[in-house]
Amino acid sequence: MSAADLPPEMVPVNGALTPVAFRRSARAKRISLRIDASSGGILITLPMRTSRRAGLALLQAHEGWAAEKLSALPRALRFIPGAAVPVHGAPHVITPAPGARGGAWIEPGRILVTGEPDFLARRVSDCLKRLARQHLTAMTAQKAQAAALKPKIVRIKDTRTRWGSCAPDGTLAFCWRLICAPDFVQDYVVAHELAHLRHMNHGPQFWALTESLTPYRETASQWLTRNGVELLRLG
Repeated sequence: MSAADLPPEMVPVNGALTPVAFRRSARAKRISLRIDASSGGILITLPMRTSRRAGLALLQAHEGWAAEKLSALPRALRFIPGAAVPVHGAPHVITPAPGARGGAWIEPGRILVTGEPDFLARRVSDCLKRLARQHLTAMTAQKAQAAALKPKIVRIKDTRTRWGSCAPDGTLAFCWRLICAPDFVQDYVVAHELAHLRHMNHGPQFWALTESLTPYRETASQWLTRNGVELLRLG
């Protein structure tokens, strides 16, 4: 939790207790509500001098909207034995391997996990993050070299609102859950963020560069619109 965040709490929304997180933002001009797909809850963003009570009042005024959006979320896919987790878009069944060593690793159609059951979810998550770092870093390097672009560094994060980002200093960041999406989706997101190294906007030149780096702009965007929320519900 950052210094600008307030402790989360459970709040009744249409009779169902719902996790509500609060975030203060110096850039916020007004209170805003957003459904947090990863937690199945609500994020309330507050201007710096606005009270938590004012945020809850706005939520109460839009309780019906919030309840409708929450009920439309896909079911969360938890990392438990037998769960089929997508890797590069293909389902892989979480399979305990209590007699083995090595944490967790991926085989065709399976994610093998060693150790005690209490550590299984974390080990699966660590395995996917490690794979995301390896794969997305390599893909970024390959595309950057072809386009004569020079990212400063590639980071893998647990982001909630963006699949990727490009900082002014040239740092690229990607959500680790992208490794669960098909390769053509990863290809597009990497190309999109690389193009921002040259054009920090979404103007015609930016899109022209993006499309020179990937042929998947339309298909990947459509896939993320249809399936992106499901990725955020993983873990």
